[in-house]
Amino acid sequence: MLTEVPRSAAAVAGCLALAAALTACSPGRTPRQQPAASATPSASTSAAPVPGDVFEGTVVGIDPGHNGGNAGAPEVIDEPVWNGRSKSPCNTTGTATNDGYPETDFTWAVATKLAADLRESGAKVVMTRDSNDGVGPCIDERAKIINDAKADVAIDIHADGAAASERGYSLLIPVPSGTNDEIVQPSRRYAELLRTEMGKTGMPLASYLGKGGFVERDDLAGLNLTTVPQVLLETGNMRNAADARLLKSDRFQAKVAAAIERAMAAYLRSR
Repeated sequence: MLTEVPRSAAAVAGCLALAAALTACSPGRTPRQQPAASATPSASTSAAPVPGDVFEGTVVGIDPGHNGGNAGAPEVIDEPVWNGRSKSPCNTTGTATNDGYPETDFTWAVATKLAADLRESGAKVVMTRDSNDGVGPCIDERAKIINDAKADVAIDIHADGAAASERGYSLLIPVPSGTNDEIVQPSRRYAELLRTEMGKTGMPLASYLGKGGFVERDDLAGLNLTTVPQVLLETGNMRNAADARLLKSDRFQAKVAAAIERAMAAYLRSR
């Protein structure tokens, strides 16, 4: 969140000196101050300040992976849908840490923090789901929601469920599908910016997926069907004890939201 910085001691002293010389000093006409970040992260204060008004008038898509009610509705989420190349299940349940913290809770926590920060920065935010206790929507419908909103940039938030010995975040990026061809290169540029910002969160870059943290995927509806620049972030491995401690932390979740916002801002400025 951006807050107004109070007048500095030097400015006050200067104002008093001017008052002595001219008999009056108006306190209402102070120089414009640069905004500063709140020291306490929360749902609306997790992001570091983003200079300028880059988000004003933009549309941002956020897809929090899975949904909290998916496990109770296999008849819905197992139904096959078109993923842009072939058929895939409508959705899945996601993974969880070894002590039972679900991926759905993690993705929802980061998404809501990010959404609050982006709205405060002037963006219109479009979410693919509006709660963490529903079912779906299907993967093709999630892509349609973001495409129909004509988002300027979008993020698909997930966490992995790999072998317990593996650590780190990775960035899943699109390959040409016919539908997404025009945004493949912009998505990769955006992914490079996100890799830089995620490097500041304390989560290491994964060495077990892809090359340099990048994984090309041609089997995911969100990447195959998108018509807007989009990246799928596997934020860490929920089965790894060290990663799990971070993923369950409100402080780390706020850092991830801030990293995504900074990467989005950098991408929007680069267009």
